[in-house]
Amino acid sequence: MLEDGVWKGPIIDQHIHLDRNNRFLDAISDFEQSGGTAINLVHKPDFYNLPKTLDEYRIAYDETLDMAEIVKDKFEIDVSVILGPHPVSWEKQIVTLGIEKSSELHLQAVELALEHISEKNAVCLGEVGRPHYPVNSDIWKLANELLLKIMKRAAKEKVSIQLHVENNGVQTYSDIAKMCEISKMPKKRTIRHFAPPDISGDFTNGISSTVNVGKGSIAKVVETFSRSNSIWGMETDFLDDFRRPGAVLGPKTVPKRTQQLCQKLWESDISDNEIITLINNVHSKWPKEIYS
Repeated sequence: MLEDGVWKGPIIDQHIHLDRNNRFLDAISDFEQSGGTAINLVHKPDFYNLPKTLDEYRIAYDETLDMAEIVKDKFEIDVSVILGPHPVSWEKQIVTLGIEKSSELHLQAVELALEHISEKNAVCLGEVGRPHYPVNSDIWKLANELLLKIMKRAAKEKVSIQLHVENNGVQTYSDIAKMCEISKMPKKRTIRHFAPPDISGDFTNGISSTVNVGKGSIAKVVETFSRSNSIWGMETDFLDDFRRPGAVLGPKTVPKRTQQLCQKLWESDISDNEIITLINNVHSKWPKEIYS
């Protein structure tokens, strides 16, 4: 699986979006040709036309599930689906629907996603969470109350949850850890998406994470991985949106960063067996453990 520092094993992007009207299959072709072997296809909200009813959420989820089947049919990669209502959708719809109706619809969309997970159409609830940008104190309080309700439902159903949250350093992880304790949601199956590359235990608080592997991320991962006590993986958060070029990472990035990580470790005093174990954990063993 490791030949002269080059990884020949599995490579999974744990958080990628697709859009039938954008790159779609071309993006997956890039991923596969770069060495990618699996993706978590995460439901992509249409912020220009958000669902206003549960039936509209049902149609939107079905679109994500249908794209997953097309990718499975066209490519030799594994595809798992993650479904859930985006927290930004909730916050934006407060303006148009009002707080009560927006919150009710959000929780209904969570229940629908849980039904799909129960039926094994999806493996994780997400991305759910709270706004990653400043909001007033009332909205922030409601966002946290809503997230806690969602985490309690996920804990009760024993499903994994992928979180979209703000980047406020160790404080964000500390907040999530407290919510895990209150909701009885296992930290292992509480996955922070778009996570910083510091994976040390004193930073992550034991919460699982998918690191957004942008420029400079591998150096920080190498610096901190030996002090990690939690599960972590790699993601691009590829948006597949022509209207936002360069907003996040391209579909070739996770395979590329995986090879960079292997090379850096291989050039150090870490043995081949240790590298193989770590990379296999990141791209195979751990994903199997944390997703339903």
